[in-house]
Amino acid sequence: MKTIKAENPAIVSEIRVGLGDEIAAGTVLLVTELMKMQHEIRADESGVVTALHVSPGDELRGCEPLVSLEPGEVSLQVKQQEQGLRLEFSEFEARMAGLADSSRSQAVAKRQQNGGRTARENIDDLFDPGSFTEYGALAVAAQRTKRPLADLQSRTQGDGIICGTGTVNGRAVAAMAVDYMVLAGTQGYNHHRKMDRLIERAGRDDLPIVLFAEGGGGRPNDYDVAPLVVAGLNVPSFRNFAAHRGPKIGIAAGMCFAGNAAMFGLCNVRIATDNSWIGMGGPAMIEGGGLGSVKPQEIGPSETQKANGVIDLLRQDEAGAVAAAKALLGLSAAKACPQEIAPVIPLRSVVPADRSRAYDMRQAVEALADADSFLELRRDFGQGMITGFVRIKGQAYGILANNPLHLGGAIDAPAGDKGARFLQLCDAWGLPVVTLCDTPGFMVGPAIEETGQVAHISRLFLAGAHFGQPLVTVILRKAYGLGAMAMAGGGFDRPHYCCAWPTGEVGAMGLEGAVKLGHRDHLAAISDPVAREAEYQRLVAELYKNGSALNAASLLEFDAVIDPALTREEIARVIAASGPTIPSDRYVDAW
Repeated sequence: MKTIKAENPAIVSEIRVGLGDEIAAGTVLLVTELMKMQHEIRADESGVVTALHVSPGDELRGCEPLVSLEPGEVSLQVKQQEQGLRLEFSEFEARMAGLADSSRSQAVAKRQQNGGRTARENIDDLFDPGSFTEYGALAVAAQRTKRPLADLQSRTQGDGIICGTGTVNGRAVAAMAVDYMVLAGTQGYNHHRKMDRLIERAGRDDLPIVLFAEGGGGRPNDYDVAPLVVAGLNVPSFRNFAAHRGPKIGIAAGMCFAGNAAMFGLCNVRIATDNSWIGMGGPAMIEGGGLGSVKPQEIGPSETQKANGVIDLLRQDEAGAVAAAKALLGLSAAKACPQEIAPVIPLRSVVPADRSRAYDMRQAVEALADADSFLELRRDFGQGMITGFVRIKGQAYGILANNPLHLGGAIDAPAGDKGARFLQLCDAWGLPVVTLCDTPGFMVGPAIEETGQVAHISRLFLAGAHFGQPLVTVILRKAYGLGAMAMAGGGFDRPHYCCAWPTGEVGAMGLEGAVKLGHRDHLAAISDPVAREAEYQRLVAELYKNGSALNAASLLEFDAVIDPALTREEIARVIAASGPTIPSDRYVDAW
């Protein structure tokens, strides 16, 4: 005989067996209830019920006998409880299916016909397969007081934004992708709450954030919160995103206005597609301000925004934009590229033998970098300065270089702005910088000063003084005056290593101008024009000899003269001896 006893206090709610019943091991004998939770008491072996010691409603304190049975073999087996269709799972599966692009086939088809991709397609392309964890997918627009919930679930999925974390080529990354197919990408109450949650989550681990920005600004018809909100100007999303210290990469495609444009503008690097229109005010805001009716395509087209510096990288489509974002995110991988992928252009042939002949500085960059690693930023803005990222022997660097094909390499206001912001960017991302100097100095003249040249050029010195990463300066040819000092972070004594190629030449100002000013009276005293010109050329040649790289280095004006062919090795050695880089916590200007 075996008696099964109560283990805990409870109330008997149901008896499942009777006297004389044959039972198999695992059969439910009775059900008890405690704290509104039911517990099944099962037989631990087969046999025949010989006694029932309790009845429904009995209160148990523990250790009371419940059922007695005579153990033995029986022919019965425990019936497996059939699982019917459970409501909670069917509802869950239906809701999750409603989030997929396949649930909005007409909207997806329209988008694809216009050459665009859905937000989920961009997320899938960005992240490593299977690595993405979504936050707040079940949110809907805050309009339940005016619209049926089923309608909101089918038409305002995620309240118009997909947020989550995952890995991109193994690096942990957060991303926010605005879903233009939901209320034209407008920013609603829950939309902002999701953004704030993701930004806070990314901030804990200093994750980079990739933003796919598209659509308009704040949504005026979120009725659920309307009685509690007047203007909604206490939304923290913009401040929190601006304050985020991890890299911020923005991608804009299609229409990107108002709040979406503001978020895009806060990004460290801004990527856009050819088919993009970006503006702080969209058509509705322009018309509401009494400025007339305009079409969206008239506001901030990519051709305009790439020339004025808003767009850092322009790509043909979203696939190209995502590929560029992945390349930027990969800059933290120190040895992502094998060292064997060396450039094919010989560095010794970059600078022409004729010192008065211009050359293509981009060719010098390509010759210095690992093959196919040069990623240029803001190519169409501030054309006197070339900025971008490269790898040299696998190590990622920022490149800042003068452009001799534009104003002879002279630095004007846009070039100063462009260079200063790039130094801030590399500092914030913890990247060493190589500057390639070939400049006659700053642009001068009354018209130039009307551009605010003094303030714009000063930004280069400020950025260089506060730059906290390793810096290497290579003088390819001209290095004159304050412009050359700015290219070296503020002076030739500022870089970790300042060197020149044998073609280099230095001076406090352009040497021809120095002779004309410094020897004006002497030359004027020579009446014969031929003799005066000969004397002028002699004096210029004398200054060139004095300012040659070899002579300047011998007087310790800078650290060394190097063989151009060995520039990659020289840079790699200096950086290897400079210690680890630490990203700065200073913010990067939007401009």
